[in-house]
Amino acid sequence: MEAGAPIQEGSEKDNKPGFWRTVREWVQVIIIALIISLPIRFFVAEPFIVNGASMDPTFSTGQFLIVDRLTYRFEPPKRDDVIVFEFPDNPSIYYIKRIIGLPGETVDIHNGIVTITTASTSPEGATKIILSEPYVSPTHASHDDYHITLSPTQYFVMGDNRAQSSDSRAWGPLPADLIVGRPVVRLFPLDKISILPGAYTQPNK
Repeated sequence: MEAGAPIQEGSEKDNKPGFWRTVREWVQVIIIALIISLPIRFFVAEPFIVNGASMDPTFSTGQFLIVDRLTYRFEPPKRDDVIVFEFPDNPSIYYIKRIIGLPGETVDIHNGIVTITTASTSPEGATKIILSEPYVSPTHASHDDYHITLSPTQYFVMGDNRAQSSDSRAWGPLPADLIVGRPVVRLFPLDKISILPGAYTQPNK
């Protein structure tokens, strides 16, 4: 028994360095994971949870989206793109809306119908487009009037639920530098899983 005691004591002492070695290894794993994930989080993709009814019926409260932050670094946003952006009056808050007017265009809304006069610098010259908007259901339509000409760095955005959306009609055009990205995947709810949710292209394009 006496001969075995030092061996037991030695085993307990050996366990202490083993414990701290395990802790150190886990800390290293966490640091490496952060080094890898943080650039992805801020420059490539970002999770986003919809909150509010402004994009009904396209998006509803509680839906979980993955936002692509990379695409708009290489190409400009297009009309009808659904985007996530920092709210101009409080950049700590994120909004989700649809792009209606592009930089340099004139947006006219009459009785809820949207007409776009494209920028005169476009290859075809200035033209008028009456938007087809199947993403706006009759129960979510509005009958307001609005007119604005956008600067070369501004976008006009609106929610698909026109009757209950705080958007460019209320707080003005969206500066281009506040655009975060576009939703590329809807992961929740499971019966709504989709790629490029809300995507639409005008039929005359």
